[in-house]
Order: sequence, then structure tokens, then C-alpha cells
Amino acid sequence: MINILAESKKTSEQISIRMKESEITEKEIDSTRESFRPVAYRASLLFFCIVDLAIIDPMYQYSLQWFQILFGNAVQNSSPSNDVKERINNLNNYFTLSLYQNVCRSLFEKHKLLFSFLLTTKILFGDNLIDPNEWRFFLAGPSGSIDVIPNPTDWLDDLEWA
Repeated sequence: MINILAESKKTSEQISIRMKESEITEKEIDSTRESFRPVAYRASLLFFCIVDLAIIDPMYQYSLQWFQILFGNAVQNSSPSNDVKERINNLNNYFTLSLYQNVCRSLFEKHKLLFSFLLTTKILFGDNLIDPNEWRFFLAGPSGSIDVIPNPTDWLDDLEWA
């Protein structure tokens, strides 16, 4: 009985040591995973960008499984690096180009420029490089307190000029 209790105590100590090692490893994995969050954010922007293509034409349907395979290929085929920031940059650049090429292969010619514009604006918004007020002005024109210079043309009426 004493031998069994001694063995149990030894096993318990080994399990305790392994659990502490497991907690340390889990924290390292979490911090590494967290450092790659920008890649996940870019991938989500790109996924919803291609999902929005169905609004343009219902034929443009892309599955999540296809997207995941393409992303997995990007992880395997992009340039490796020990520097996390460089690796993130390599992954984002490779995956964006790969997605663009694969999607453009399936688009009608008349929709390729629109897709390029959509992709660019999504990425710029994701990187906070577009001012929301300037974007609204681009989409809707001036409103409120913006001074509009007088219409110098005779081929546009005042409403169109504004």
C-alpha cells in the first residue's frame, strides 16, 4: 500500500510539472497567434470583398472552402521569414495577389476594374488610409457647408454642377 501511494505521489508530481509546462506553452502559442492577427484581418476583408461580388452578378459565388484552400496555399508558398512583421507582409502580399489573380480569372471583363476598385478600397479602409468624410464626399458629393463656386459652363445646369 505504501509503495502504491509513493508511486501515486510521483505520478502526481510528474503530472503537475507537465501541466505547468503546458500552461507556458499555451501562453507562447497564444502570443504567437495574436501576432498574426493582421493576416487574419486582411483575409477577412478580402473574403467579404469577394462575397460582395454576388451583388454585381449572382454568378459570382465563391465558397469558404475554396477561400481556405487558397489561403492555405498562400501560407505554404509565400516567402518564409523569421521576422514576424516581414512574414506578415509576405503573407498579406502573396495572398492578396493570389486571390486577385484567381478571382479575375472568373470575372467578366467589364467587372474586373470594379473588382480592383472594390479590393483597393477595402484594403485601404482596413488600413485606415481613407478618411470617411472624404469617402462620403466621393460617393455623394458636397453637402451642408461646402462652398460651391458658380457654374462656369453652359452645358451643365446648376444642380449637376453642385
